[in-house]
Amino acid sequence: MAPSRPDVPAHAIDRTPEYEDFMTRLREYHNKRGTTLDPEPKVGTTHIDLLKVFNHIVANGGYDKVSEEKLAWRRMAAELGIFSNNEASTAFSLKEKFYKNLAAFEISTVHSKEPPPKEILEDVTAKGAGLLTRTRENFRGKRESNIGAGDSAASGDDGTPVRERPVPDAAASARASRGLREAPPQRVIFQPDTGPSRTTRHSAAHQTSHQNSPATTTPQTPSHQPGVSAVPQPPSHQANRGPSILHHPPNPENTSHLVSSYQPRYLKPLQLRAVATPSNAPNEFQGPRQTQRVVDPRIPLQPGTGFDGPNIYMRCLNALRSNIPEEQAFALNHLVKISYERGDKYKFDSFPGLAEGLTDKALEIGSLFYHVKWTVSWDSLFDSNDIGVLDGNNGTRDILERIESLIEKDTPDVLQTEAYSDEMLLITEAILTIRNMVTLPENAHNMSDFYPLMDLLCIVLRLPERDSLVEVKHLALDIAEQLTPFTVLESDDPLYKVLLEQMTSDDRGVILTALRALGRISMNLEATNTLGNVPGHVLQRIASWLLLNDDELTDACLDFLYQYTAVVSNVDNLMRSLTPENLIDHLTRLLAHGARKVQREYILTPEQKMPARDQIAPMPQDLLEEMLKLEEPERVHRWVRSFFEEDNDSFVTQLAAWQAYQNAFVGPLKAIGQALITPADFIRNSTSVYKDSNAQVLREPGDPQQKFIIHGIRARPRPLSMDNREYGRCLWASNPANKNEKCGHFFLTARAMWDHILTAHLSAQRNEAGQYDNVERNFACTWGECSRFPSPTKLHLHDFARHVNTHVSSILPTTDGQIRPVGRPWIIPARTMSVTFEETMTMRDERNPNAPPQAAGIPLSAALVLRNIARNVVKTEAEEELVKAQEQGGESGGWNETLFRPILPRLFEILAENRALVSFFFFFFPFRSRFHTVAPLSPHIQPVTSDGPR
Repeated sequence: MAPSRPDVPAHAIDRTPEYEDFMTRLREYHNKRGTTLDPEPKVGTTHIDLLKVFNHIVANGGYDKVSEEKLAWRRMAAELGIFSNNEASTAFSLKEKFYKNLAAFEISTVHSKEPPPKEILEDVTAKGAGLLTRTRENFRGKRESNIGAGDSAASGDDGTPVRERPVPDAAASARASRGLREAPPQRVIFQPDTGPSRTTRHSAAHQTSHQNSPATTTPQTPSHQPGVSAVPQPPSHQANRGPSILHHPPNPENTSHLVSSYQPRYLKPLQLRAVATPSNAPNEFQGPRQTQRVVDPRIPLQPGTGFDGPNIYMRCLNALRSNIPEEQAFALNHLVKISYERGDKYKFDSFPGLAEGLTDKALEIGSLFYHVKWTVSWDSLFDSNDIGVLDGNNGTRDILERIESLIEKDTPDVLQTEAYSDEMLLITEAILTIRNMVTLPENAHNMSDFYPLMDLLCIVLRLPERDSLVEVKHLALDIAEQLTPFTVLESDDPLYKVLLEQMTSDDRGVILTALRALGRISMNLEATNTLGNVPGHVLQRIASWLLLNDDELTDACLDFLYQYTAVVSNVDNLMRSLTPENLIDHLTRLLAHGARKVQREYILTPEQKMPARDQIAPMPQDLLEEMLKLEEPERVHRWVRSFFEEDNDSFVTQLAAWQAYQNAFVGPLKAIGQALITPADFIRNSTSVYKDSNAQVLREPGDPQQKFIIHGIRARPRPLSMDNREYGRCLWASNPANKNEKCGHFFLTARAMWDHILTAHLSAQRNEAGQYDNVERNFACTWGECSRFPSPTKLHLHDFARHVNTHVSSILPTTDGQIRPVGRPWIIPARTMSVTFEETMTMRDERNPNAPPQAAGIPLSAALVLRNIARNVVKTEAEEELVKAQEQGGESGGWNETLFRPILPRLFEILAENRALVSFFFFFFPFRSRFHTVAPLSPHIQPVTSDGPR
């Protein structure tokens, strides 16, 4: 795969207002020019943005300049973010799309010139350049010169006018070629003529006959130079075509020794063998025929011998139309297998008469249950009074009335005869074959105007309610589901009425298939599916099915309602046939079908770091005693780990670090007789503790003096002990008048800090038993920002000590062995807000996979039905009647007020939480102003775009 540039995002179409305006102007230009525009052409698997491509190519000089530069189109594709496995193919495809869609537009708009006619621009290949100078004269001249020179499209020159170049020789072109290797010119050894020097009568006549024959006539090229006569060519002696043995040239000085000494290879005579043919040996070809004639015809042929006969397809077709039960059983058995296994290639238009044969066989089902024999008449003057004759040309419009007038046979459904079972099996196989074949869209489109099949579906679906007919009716409904997308069915069509009758069935499969068939009427045609004259009880059943926990049935009902509510008259019938408020409640509930709550964190304020300071914590006494036991440079390493932590964005000055180390150890080391480490060794060892720390020289802007720093560390607010436990700092203010002046001593345990506060700050004394006397006096708390006892308050020491313990326990663990994690108080955490979203089923658009996911499934269908009702209910007669009734009662708003006012909170909740369904509820705002006393959006509900909440 070609490596994608990290700084170039993948190419995608940005449907901005600028893009839409550009595409509108481009469409008008192509319509005026009479050419075809591909608005979203594909380069490889990527749909390209014509606006981006046009601006980028024009910015690089235009089509001609980019085409003249070597490998420039590859660079254009990479800069536009169009990547693929084959860079050369991608580059030429991008060039071709620009050439066909934008080249003429560039010449007209950018260069303000008249582009070449489409016959020499869009209608020819995109190879070459020079569009600004292309005319009919130079383009045609180039084509004619190419024809004369033996040029072709494979050579790379398709007639585009370019600069004339001198014709290079073969050797130079072979060396300069970067493409396929060219075959070297063949070196043919000269073969001189060996005819006699003196012309004889026989040879002259032979030569004349050869020269006069069209096969040996040599075309003479006339001279185009004035004053120069054509040089006569010496006669060629073609009588003897074999190689020369002796040669005496007229000028031996110019003859090569290799040529004169050349001896051709001796040719052996070719051994030929006579082959018997009907013309030269007729007797041999008559023998086998005579032997075949004397074969006894009573002897049967062995399997695999004799004529092959027609293939299985034609045998089945002929057997089906033979009306012989055994042959029809053979044909239908194989047709079921063929239609199931080879349904993608078994088409009705390839086998004339197959559809008629299957339909005729299926129509025999009528004679099993009624006293009628259905036949199809293709005569335009047939007798329509015959109840059993169907019109094959225009369809039988009164087929339902004929079926109602039939008398049903008394056929038992439990006990059946053998003949009945065999006939029913053949009819079922015929209908099953049709069902398997119409699953192919080409067959369904072909059979959509085959009227006998429509009459067959009406007959089968109107058969009596029998258990033995359940399979046949399901197959008929499957056929109807495949045919209705290619058929226009009006409200008086017999098939449309029969499909509506299936809504009263108790069979889920029948209801589901009939709903799909009704909802897909004329789906693949430009006609509108009006779905007129739907009975009220059918609408009530469909509305009640929305309450079932059946996703498949719910989806089919919503598809039907979406098609139904798209017509104003249907919405008026819907308002009168059922309780619309209940339907709106059900549809609103389905907006959250399969939804799940998802919480997402949005950062209000990003994480921040407090600036580092050079102030280093003082050395605790117990930690000092432990570090004095170490040797250099381990002491430096331990001191750096205890008083500094790693931070790549901070630094400490070398002077501050050295002074803190010197103040901590110079006196104690001198007391024990040890020397302090040198400053250079201290800096070198202190920068080796953390991997990213190093010594640097910093010169800040505006500061004339440079600083020597240790980058990558910052001072800890509280040091660490030898076992990496964090010390606690005493925040008691020694001076009550200045609470900002804290004690600052560090302690490792809560007990030590508590004793320090009692003795050092509260002046409590221990008794002989080592306990503090519970005296009563005035106490004031100066810890940090505590406001519990801001002024002296009379308390017992025991009570005040418990208050002090609350401060100590907030810094240090009060339980022995408990270790608190080392925190980073210099980091201010980010402020975030948790937002809850409601996510339903979504899918991505295949044409623009980089776009946000779009709503899909049952929630989308419910939203579309609500939108249709809201748009069309205001145009109905029911709306006018309700408005008049409301005016008499002092109300207003119409059906929209009545239907959508109760669900306002839920709609606003969806607008706030379900981003995929937001665009389908903008229908709600045009009539929202008519709702009086509508509460505004709450502060936390904000409009949601594809980029998230704003």
